[in-house]
Amino acid sequence: MKLVTYRASVEAAARLGVIDDGFVVDAGRLGLPDSMLGLIEAGPAATEALRAALPAAPWQAKLPLANVTLLAPIPRPKKNIFGIGLNYVEHVAESAKSLDTSKDLPKQPVIFSKPPTTVIAPGEPIRHNGKLTQQLDWEVELACIIGTRATRVARADALSHVFGYSVMIDVSARDNRRAGQWIVSKGMDSFAPFGPCIVTADEIPDPQTLDLWLTVNGVEKQRSNTRHMLFKVDELIADISAGITLEPGDIIATGTPEGVGAGRTPQEWMKPGDTIVATVEGIGTLRHPVIDAIHL
Repeated sequence: MKLVTYRASVEAAARLGVIDDGFVVDAGRLGLPDSMLGLIEAGPAATEALRAALPAAPWQAKLPLANVTLLAPIPRPKKNIFGIGLNYVEHVAESAKSLDTSKDLPKQPVIFSKPPTTVIAPGEPIRHNGKLTQQLDWEVELACIIGTRATRVARADALSHVFGYSVMIDVSARDNRRAGQWIVSKGMDSFAPFGPCIVTADEIPDPQTLDLWLTVNGVEKQRSNTRHMLFKVDELIADISAGITLEPGDIIATGTPEGVGAGRTPQEWMKPGDTIVATVEGIGTLRHPVIDAIHL
């Protein structure tokens, strides 16, 4: 299923829906949780009940997809997003040339975090604050959403804890890294465009086969496949859960491939007026304008 959080009008509350043949089917009207976190926290049985209810959904539960506004699938995550740095071989090499990172491949996942306030909905603007950064960069990533509690899970069991997958742009202010710490660089408001949906894990049995790409103003900057991850999704879940319990609704942004602005010659940066478009195969596309945030 392709699950979305949507709003039927400007004044309406956010609700959970399923994209089905050009319509959004409202989960709450089928007697199921009416929010994404509510569905995830209700467990796999609730997800299966929603799937089973779709064929008989009444017309009153359906809205044309074109008539609704899509929000981030989880508009306000309960916890910081787990970010993974340097998780594609070529990105390690390009980062070593221009950033303060090692040319050697990481022996363990490089983990950072992005606060919940970084999340923005599909189409919302990425904010460029020229007083804080002149090096605003792009990173297309596969996002993994945890479905069931994971504590010290084995790699072989890790994917059974996944609820689904989405698209995230890990916006990064390269000139805001502080003594090797990335949270200011990665954690400013609007630095995690997220969506447009969550595709349930049953529809992506192998998350290591997906093409992903990103364009800036129509020019392709990144293109790769998730098979090139150094640490696969199951390895990331096993590694994080070895010491940090993963809970339903937690999000892991699994890293970006080569082609970021910092790795180019000359370097390229996002600026107000740009349009950033990021796609992950089988999930969907995010499209975001970059705006001047100084005068907001």
